Amino acid sequence: MQYTNLGRTGLRVSRLCLGTMNFGAAGRTSEADSFAIMDKALGLGINFFDTANRYGGREYQGYTEQVIGQWLAQGGRRREEIVLATKVYGAMGPGPNDRGLTAYHIRQACDDSLRRLQTDHIDLYQMHHIDRRTPWEETWQAMELLVQQGKVLYVGSSNFAGWHIAQAQAAAAARHFMGLVSEQSLYNLRSRTAELEVIPACRAYGLGLIPWSPLAGGALGGGLQGATVGRRAEAEARRRFDDAQLAKLAAYEAFCQEMGEQPADVALAWLLHNPVVTAPIIGPRTEAQLVGSLRALDVQLSADALKRLNEIWPGPGGEAPEAYAW
Repeated sequence: MQYTNLGRTGLRVSRLCLGTMNFGAAGRTSEADSFAIMDKALGLGINFFDTANRYGGREYQGYTEQVIGQWLAQGGRRREEIVLATKVYGAMGPGPNDRGLTAYHIRQACDDSLRRLQTDHIDLYQMHHIDRRTPWEETWQAMELLVQQGKVLYVGSSNFAGWHIAQAQAAAAARHFMGLVSEQSLYNLRSRTAELEVIPACRAYGLGLIPWSPLAGGALGGGLQGATVGRRAEAEARRRFDDAQLAKLAAYEAFCQEMGEQPADVALAWLLHNPVVTAPIIGPRTEAQLVGSLRALDVQLSADALKRLNEIWPGPGGEAPEAYAW
């Protein structure tokens, strides 16, 4: 396994982050299979685990955190050997104060996550979305208190714009607080809007980028091939992708075949070549999918390969404002 620093911190995390959104969710990954995947990940050297209090598909219950907590409760230094990340923001109850980034909700949500996870601290506590109704002074005061109490070690963001990162860091600096160390954002070959302002902001402020949906919901993992096998192949492909997308996917999968690599591995390797990226979040449903993801760490993309990928999946034209203005 390869390791890198989480943003500008000295904390070392694996270059692949285990996403747990499917753990315990109905029809996804059972508790037993979730335990097996987490054990396998740890055995492979993956020490970065990501979850959220909203995950699990059971309203307000934080079910995925409960699954992880039961796994940690088995002992065997499981808790000591992982960097555990979770999130706060979404509704965790029917009341008007059961959501957001208010001091009221952050305190309650953190205590609830600690109880479900059966641990005394969260290594990376991420704001799952920007809260436009709560001032940064209030949010940072609440986060500082959690750090002082030893309940949280580092604070990150998720789904923030570049401007939000700048606002957050300016407010934190005024309080002599470390502020954000990471941003978890939608970023993959198909969705490259983050290159305009989020990635430049992360680089400027020393945040590690943690891309979610690195395979674009499976489309970059051989999605066209998967949609074109079987009796209803053509109808399935047409349902998922329009003509322009089908053409790009066909060109992409042909290029991956030319390279002799699996599409999923090329998509992850493309993210990993970006120095701002700390670790893409992989969400395996089986141990086999987990093990297969490790190949991406060894895929080397030449300048020509990067050029070809950029031709198939063109980005926004660079960073803002040069991408759209002289």
